[in-house]
Amino acid sequence: MTYSLRIADLPKNERPRERLIHHGPQSLSTAELIAILLGTGQGPGKLSAVGLGQHVLHKLGENERDPLAVLREIPIQELMQIPGIGPAKATTVLAAIELGKRVFYAQTTESKVIDSPDAAAAILSHQLMWQSQEKFAVLFLDVKNRLLGNKVLTVGTATETLAHPRDIFREVLRHGATRAIVAHNHPSGHLEPSPEDIELTRQLLKAAQLLQVPLLDHLILGNGNAQSLRQLTELWQDYPQAE
Repeated sequence: MTYSLRIADLPKNERPRERLIHHGPQSLSTAELIAILLGTGQGPGKLSAVGLGQHVLHKLGENERDPLAVLREIPIQELMQIPGIGPAKATTVLAAIELGKRVFYAQTTESKVIDSPDAAAAILSHQLMWQSQEKFAVLFLDVKNRLLGNKVLTVGTATETLAHPRDIFREVLRHGATRAIVAHNHPSGHLEPSPEDIELTRQLLKAAQLLQVPLLDHLILGNGNAQSLRQLTELWQDYPQAE
């Protein structure tokens, strides 16, 4: 396929929009999805929209970067530095990215009972997922595991955050919660708990026993995934919670 051609010059069954309609968005390459957002081409060599989409991915992937990871957080000024991407194209692409994030983060009213690590991670994703700094957050729950609220308690550097059991449970009690789930993110995307994560969890479980406010889990989030320390470790067997 010669991407210097206009989309209109392609056979109809090879055009990205038509293929999406008949075969679904999953059938398109990333460059073709971007092409649909761009609408038209140009840029270096008067590329087609698909060619321009490929060019955008190439530029974002320079210096061994993951182009989709860059695109997810790119400022509009940086995106507009790519030849062929002006304000209209840049705002369309960023609007689509933000819409995708909001769809990912959206919660229905029926999902307010937090009965699994995935349900807890979904509530916290908007605050913790894909962040450049480490953040520590708490979910406040009632006796039936219904969500009362959530709060980011601390923000750290790119590699660490600070949280103290005293401050965490003060917030839990202030919100009238009888159960809690804590979580933090790893900006690197690697979800393996550090020794500090394990030690903090141990301290929190001890405090939860003393206060009789069960700690249901400690989650680590990053790069679209989540890890449950309750499922990963034996800490909850060592410090049973009165659930």
